[in-house]
Amino acid sequence: MPALLMGIGSFSLRAQDQKPEDYDQEIPGTSLNFKMVGIPAGEFTMGSPENEKGRQEDEGPQHTVKIDPFWMGRYEVTWDVYELFVYKNFEARKSESPISAEADAVTRPTKPYLDMTFGMGKEGHPAISMTQYNALQFCKWLYAKTGVFYRLPTEAEWEYACRAGAETSYSFGDDPAQLGEYAWFAANSDSKTHPVGSKKPNAWGLYDMHGNVMEWTMDQYLPEFYAEFKKNKAADNPLAAPTQLYPRTVRGGSFTDEAAELRSANRIPSQAAWKRIDPQVPKSNWWFPEAPFLGLRLVRPAVTPSKEEIEAYYNVEPIADL
Repeated sequence: MPALLMGIGSFSLRAQDQKPEDYDQEIPGTSLNFKMVGIPAGEFTMGSPENEKGRQEDEGPQHTVKIDPFWMGRYEVTWDVYELFVYKNFEARKSESPISAEADAVTRPTKPYLDMTFGMGKEGHPAISMTQYNALQFCKWLYAKTGVFYRLPTEAEWEYACRAGAETSYSFGDDPAQLGEYAWFAANSDSKTHPVGSKKPNAWGLYDMHGNVMEWTMDQYLPEFYAEFKKNKAADNPLAAPTQLYPRTVRGGSFTDEAAELRSANRIPSQAAWKRIDPQVPKSNWWFPEAPFLGLRLVRPAVTPSKEEIEAYYNVEPIADL
């Protein structure tokens, strides 16, 4: 049965509540910040209709989902911030004060043996190639730095935010001919990432929800997950809680994908093949050396969970990848 998002932003506020106010999150001790957009509570139809062009079987059946309010990153997380987490020495050079003991205690990724930008650019470009565990530990590091609970979006939150009230194939409509105005994808990307926010945003002010890089969600990828929701019964904050390393769900499509893979309802399973050239045994918990198309976007629930719930979220042990 589907899990509900208990203890990670689940509470009684509903659609009548005002949307959270947008804000900029400063990174203490540095001149860096990132922007968070308030997403109102609401109800939407998740998945795609059977007649949608490019539709895949795992996008149905359509079902009603209720979502509590939250904040979401206006942009995909960029290397400007992510690299502080990856390299302690880099963080020290960028910091105007000593690194806090709390942040220093967070386990950092093993240093990648490749240039994880793959020569595509760093400043303003989305951070890429991290595992879901790596992304989660980045959220933990942010919590230690800022005192604010950040996490990955659920698959339902991601689609709700991407649609921004639209019921069409894309947040802007059904016509893929318009996609170049909103997204970097196979037809216009020159096979590389681009600085975030270079295209038009959706109606809620979120950029690159279609294309540039795919984005992690919290969920296990279950192809028949939607079938577990009874027709005409709304699901509250659903989550397919992860129990296995593969596959997990990523969303949004990337600079390598065709238009159909960028649709709001399109679901993408993670793959062990993304570590194919990793020489380590067991393989890295931290990096996907063959996934330069994969990144992340942050979410913050409108009501902060308890300290115990936060620690349970951040301190999940990685599953060995043999």
